[in-house]
Amino acid sequence: MSETLLAAVPGAEEHPCLALVNSASELPGGKRYDELGSPEAAVAWLMARDLIASESVLHEHCRGRLAALRADLRDLFTAHTTGDVPTTAAVHAVNRALTCAPGALLLRFDPAAGFTRCADHPVTQVVEHVMAVIADDAASLLSGDQASLLASCEADSCERFFLRTHARRQWCSTRCGDRVRAARAYSRKRAVNSA
Repeated sequence: MSETLLAAVPGAEEHPCLALVNSASELPGGKRYDELGSPEAAVAWLMARDLIASESVLHEHCRGRLAALRADLRDLFTAHTTGDVPTTAAVHAVNRALTCAPGALLLRFDPAAGFTRCADHPVTQVVEHVMAVIADDAASLLSGDQASLLASCEADSCERFFLRTHARRQWCSTRCGDRVRAARAYSRKRAVNSA
């Protein structure tokens, strides 16, 4: 599914963890989308967020690890927004992602570009680095000042999360808000016509 079909939710540009959690969901009508549906799609998704270099290659195993992290983050976000207790497995998975990658990017020198920092690791370490960055972002979001802004969309069948930009905001996008308002109007009209 093309990212242009769904608008980015508030907070997704600042928080890759929010973008990851929302990278798979169900659309109205029961259709599902997964922006990490293949290793190539996962590379494109990560490149669009400047999380990996353009020459990076991921294999199915790496894509699966990202999808598993997405599921664990969804568990944590759901628990946070509903006030429930997250699964211990999800907390452990995020902690594993935080600690499995090297703690620093390596310094490189290129005569044309000068000094740069990058992850210079085999494929599995590239995905571990990306997972650590996303897990760190999630841990900071869930434990930081913006934690109270994290919300789940209140539209039926929408599974996306967002940061509330306004206290009264209930939906992740205008599309979801319009869909809910249209359903309410249709329901009211039907009730008036049947009375």
